[in-house]
Amino acid sequence: MNKKDLIEEAARRTGLARRAARRGVDATLSVIKGQLGSDDCIYIRGLGRLYLKPKRSGFLPAARGTPPKPIPAGKAVKLKASRQAVASLNTDKDRFLTPHTLDTSENNFGGKMEKKNEKENEKTEAAKNEGSALGLDVGTSRLVLASGQADNVKTRAELNAFITVAYSKFTENILKQNKVSYQLNGDERLQIFGNEAERFANFFNTEVRRPMFNGTLNPSEEYSLPVIQAIIHQLLRRTKSGEMLRFSVPGAPRDGTSTDLVYHEAMLRDLFNGMGYNSKSINEGLAVVFAEMEQDNFSGIGISCGGGMCNVCLAFMSIPVMTFSLAKAGDYIDRSVASVTSEGATRIRVIKEESLDLSRPPQNKYESALHVYYDDVIVSLVEALRSSLAETKNMPRIDKPIPIVLAGGTAKPKGFLGKFSQALKRDGFPLEISEIRVADDPLTATARGCLIAALYDA
Repeated sequence: MNKKDLIEEAARRTGLARRAARRGVDATLSVIKGQLGSDDCIYIRGLGRLYLKPKRSGFLPAARGTPPKPIPAGKAVKLKASRQAVASLNTDKDRFLTPHTLDTSENNFGGKMEKKNEKENEKTEAAKNEGSALGLDVGTSRLVLASGQADNVKTRAELNAFITVAYSKFTENILKQNKVSYQLNGDERLQIFGNEAERFANFFNTEVRRPMFNGTLNPSEEYSLPVIQAIIHQLLRRTKSGEMLRFSVPGAPRDGTSTDLVYHEAMLRDLFNGMGYNSKSINEGLAVVFAEMEQDNFSGIGISCGGGMCNVCLAFMSIPVMTFSLAKAGDYIDRSVASVTSEGATRIRVIKEESLDLSRPPQNKYESALHVYYDDVIVSLVEALRSSLAETKNMPRIDKPIPIVLAGGTAKPKGFLGKFSQALKRDGFPLEISEIRVADDPLTATARGCLIAALYDA
């Protein structure tokens, strides 16, 4: 694997744009080179210890009568692998690297395995992972799967979107050759779903279609259930071992608007149970608490600012005290900015994810509109949080300050934390806060919290 391969793999696993993944890889490599250059040792949990080791001088062997070439003394980079890394190399090859496809005659996918091999692989993987646990963030924008242990979590993401193109046998064969995930809709259309959907949408200058809207299954999208089922099968294999699976669901809407939350949760639970899992839902905000507040006895306020909703949970020692959701988040920002700038929402989302900096003045009309609607979301979120705390009955007596942790893709832009902190402190807050911070990895926090809940239940 070279640097280009590493960037591609990082983009595929995280769901980030390739440019963003490249910046992350470049920054990581720069830090490693800088630390090693100053003779510091780098310890990475789950991988091992990187350090410089003196290299003795020597000679290259002579060839075809030429004299041996001297090799000067110097230093070489060494890796002392951790026990977890050695065990992983010896016993597992990361079962989530190979995409799994729906076991149904109505769907077809690029790069589908022969049925015999697929059944053999399922048996092997089930034996390997019996008793393991999984966490799944079922988000409006992305689905993120977390596996492994709390100190060595692996994540993989798929875009929760699809695009339809006209069917032809030629197009289907090209998709298969390029291992693009798709399914057939009768004999007229092909539905390209997951991470590839956005690339096709950008090429054809159109918008992706969403199986979910405002945190739940999209009632206006006739293919919402089969498409999200197909995306889930990209991330999860079938199992017969009854593995623990915890998946995220939004809280009840703060504004009282009716949602299909009960239907949404029941359909997902039936799907996962039908795949052989012991599944249970967990509030999205509570999952952030589980992922980020172990040092605080799982007490604090977890906020997940995703694509369809902002989900909030106040928990005390892992027990949810107050939960709610707000139907203003990333998609609301994208749609609103697209409306006032006559630009597509997909293009706005790319600008938002790759270059938006809320800590600096806007640089163009798109950033100006993004600032306006980000301010609207943040103010609405803080006001809803204050009101919900005031209305909550039997509030526990919290004897020490608690943290607030922000997660989700909408909270990623630089400056979001500062704007949120200013809005929270502007008119005071009913609880004493120890810190306000963004999750270590905002895009995977909910999935990691679901995994922790599954591990505790396993």
